Amino acid sequence: MNPTAKNVTHTAGTRNKKLALTAAALAIAAAGTFGVVTANAATGTAATGAPAASTAPATATAASTGNLTTTTHLTVAAATHAAQAALDAAVKENQKVSVAVVDRDGNTLVTLRGDGAGPQSPESAVRKAYTAVSWNAPTSELAKRLAQAPNLKDIPGTLFLAGGAPVQAKGAPVAGVGVAGAPSGDLDEKFARAGVAVLNK
Repeated sequence: MNPTAKNVTHTAGTRNKKLALTAAALAIAAAGTFGVVTANAATGTAATGAPAASTAPATATAASTGNLTTTTHLTVAAATHAAQAALDAAVKENQKVSVAVVDRDGNTLVTLRGDGAGPQSPESAVRKAYTAVSWNAPTSELAKRLAQAPNLKDIPGTLFLAGGAPVQAKGAPVAGVGVAGAPSGDLDEKFARAGVAVLNK
């Protein structure tokens, strides 16, 4: 036999053996991986033997151990209804105001700027609504507390002027309505209360 041909045959045979061994190793690895994944899915354990991560048990545990709370929030539809009622009350008295409704956490839900309302009024309305819901009291009453605690006015986002009224559910605050732009705080608060009133009907 030609020595060169023998070497080619030997090399080809060695290559075929290597390819066969490599294919077998990959098949075993794939089978092993599939087996681990299948075992993990069936037993709920990771490859290391530790519990598999799952959001469902964690959520159930948090709820069952009392780590969660439920709060009541005003819907956007209700907030819009209240804001429009407050604005309508102001328009009936020819007052140019802005109205804001914030939720229990002080986040703005609705802002309505009436025709001709001053540029400062939208922000003032939001701050009055925020103040009212934060202390669960009309801002006209809160303004009186400044005599005993003048530093209250330094709390960010608040405005201790009449014109804000809380929206309550079973005595707890769930929102705040704020109005700004009328010639007096008393008028602003009158309109804010009109917004709250439509939610209590």
